[in-house]
Amino acid sequence: MRVLHVITGLGAGGAEQQLRLLLRHLPLCCDVVTLTNPGAVAAGIEADGTAVTHLGMNGNRDLSALPRLVDLIRAGRYDVVHTHLYRACVYGRIAARLAGVRTVVATEHSLGERMIEGRPLTAGTRALYLATERLGNTTVAVSATVATRLRRWGVPASRIRLVPNGIDAERFRFDPIARTAVRTRLGLPAHALVVGGVGRLVPGKRFDVAVRAVAQLPGACLVLVGDGPERTRLRELAAGLGVADRVLLLGECGGAVSAGHGDGPDIPGLLSAMDVFVSPSAEESFGLAVLEALAAGLPVLHVTCPAIDELPPGHAPGAHRIGPGVRNLVTALREPSSVPAGRRRAPVCEAVRRYDVARSADRLMALYEELHERATARVSGRTPVRTAVPGLPARSASVPAPTASAPAATAPTTPAPTKR
Repeated sequence: MRVLHVITGLGAGGAEQQLRLLLRHLPLCCDVVTLTNPGAVAAGIEADGTAVTHLGMNGNRDLSALPRLVDLIRAGRYDVVHTHLYRACVYGRIAARLAGVRTVVATEHSLGERMIEGRPLTAGTRALYLATERLGNTTVAVSATVATRLRRWGVPASRIRLVPNGIDAERFRFDPIARTAVRTRLGLPAHALVVGGVGRLVPGKRFDVAVRAVAQLPGACLVLVGDGPERTRLRELAAGLGVADRVLLLGECGGAVSAGHGDGPDIPGLLSAMDVFVSPSAEESFGLAVLEALAAGLPVLHVTCPAIDELPPGHAPGAHRIGPGVRNLVTALREPSSVPAGRRRAPVCEAVRRYDVARSADRLMALYEELHERATARVSGRTPVRTAVPGLPARSASVPAPTASAPAATAPTTPAPTKR
């Protein structure tokens, strides 16, 4: 099975990093097309051994990109086209159908109640999304929260599959040596309370709340990893509050502490340097950064995080849900329970184990196989029959369609083996 992933861009964002991580665990021949911005993640994907093609798209209305994408898909003879992020989903679904691909999957990474990928939702955005969604087979939701939003938008429940994001927990294990080294490089006092956050610097992430909160905590420092249109405003806010020397905006690659090994920003080292992680955003589609912080043993203060909020109580004892706004964050940061005595790190919790990327890759692989079997069965006149694989969504096997002289076949009683 040959799979082509089409994504809007490959800068250092959550969806982009998630795609790279999944590619490492999918037992398939995959290629990647980025419509725009072949950034840091593109270099990392190529270093991992997966080919990346830059389509060179010039804006949302560059229709000349569509025939180029169609030609690329046809030339690659792909069995599955999998799209990621809004623009790639719109163009990728159309191109896949024009190229004759029968299995088209899209993952919805960033759908909020009022925003999509940090931009306001409009009636036109929704209409175009729904019109092109019908050209695919399935839309993957990264959380139950996103699945609910898709249904409210008008995507039929039968076309939605839940495949949660995953993380490589071992990569984020706390490293005391890295903690000392990173703090030294960043000029952070050894005993200072370091509050941290990771994400795109856009209004919806509400990192201004973190800046204002730290300004009310004498001696505390704030480390933000990420870039975006809010960077200048956050820098000016910190200067206006007199805490410019205590607020570090490190950009996409972690500034001076970049790993430098083709693996993107040194998030693990930066998490080791922090004492408490904050996520002030009032709207999230999953919450990867929160899981990574928990994997590093950090206490987490979050306003909303579907990855945690959708779990049974007790699965993430280090995560504390707080109300929105500066006052609530300041109050939580002053609570002794928010930062354990001696800055102790917590053991890996059940939430982190639950979202292991290998499980996510297995679920996605099962979906590919099911949809591919269905498409093959339609062409060959065979009827797909669902079979169960322990611990995974039911897969499909195809059997001859019943005829007047032959009874319908039944599904086997033993599970089909997992293809790896």
